[in-house]
Amino acid sequence: METQSIPPKTQPAPTLPSRVRRLSQYGIFLAFLIICVGLAVVAPRFLTVSNWVIIITQVSINALLAFGVTFVILTGGIDLSLGSMVAVAGVTAALFAHPDDYPLLVPLAAGLLTGIGFGAFNGFLITRSKVPPFIVTLGTMTIGRGLALILSKGRPVSNLSDSFNFIGGGAVLGIPVPILILAVAFAASWVLLRKTVLGRYMYAVGGNEAAARASGIDVGRVKLWVYTLCGGLAGLAGIVLTARITTGQPNAGVGFELDAIAAAIIGGTSTAGGSGTITGTLIGALLIGVISNGLDLLNVSSYYQQVVMGAIIIAAVVLDGGRELKVKS
Repeated sequence: METQSIPPKTQPAPTLPSRVRRLSQYGIFLAFLIICVGLAVVAPRFLTVSNWVIIITQVSINALLAFGVTFVILTGGIDLSLGSMVAVAGVTAALFAHPDDYPLLVPLAAGLLTGIGFGAFNGFLITRSKVPPFIVTLGTMTIGRGLALILSKGRPVSNLSDSFNFIGGGAVLGIPVPILILAVAFAASWVLLRKTVLGRYMYAVGGNEAAARASGIDVGRVKLWVYTLCGGLAGLAGIVLTARITTGQPNAGVGFELDAIAAAIIGGTSTAGGSGTITGTLIGALLIGVISNGLDLLNVSSYYQQVVMGAIIIAAVVLDGGRELKVKS
């Protein structure tokens, strides 16, 4: 008896739109590589190890903030109070970091708890008052700056302990501490988004809040957690910044929220929520740092650097709009 073999199923060839869509997912990586190659050609010093250590150390604070705001944007929100949280957390930590007054854990806990409390306050107001996050965090941005000035009496808080300053200027096995903190925060954020229930809920809430609520997800609790986490990372960024400049500055962090939001959007996080990755955000922060460093090496004025950064942010938002249109179509 003859048996008839069944021909294997063939996969349909990918269409041009699907290829373009797939390529766009890696666009940030390609842009990052192209810019790095270009800067390596025009500025040979760019590729040195010492220069990359400088880049990643400088990027660490913005990346910490960007991880937090990525969580927020994924749920369809925004947080404009990041810079103020950095200032008030940094000043609070500095007040407890005087030599011989308290052990190191005290200023660290003070800074972190300040950021966490501030973020939880944002989340509470947003979930309870139903006021848009833009308005709430715009108000708390001013409150935070005022608190930083009140706590410091309008003056820098200096004379910090060596153990505290080690967080910003020290190194372990030759690796600067801010880079190690960045690596740990990246790993924790990646696990949170990819491997936990809360991470899946963030995508669900940002993708379709009504559907998430209908499926039994406590949307308010998810948002409260998200803003609290964002505040905690801002508190950590405030500690690192204060330790780097060895002073608690009440005016620190001005404009940091814009850089962090830019890193998240450039890294592919959708402004409409529901889409984005921590890896993309890290690449976005590195891209901003690389461009800034490259322009410094080329002796480009800081005024022109701001113009370039603004243009990059606009381009990222335009591309994000294009992605949204493709998804809807």
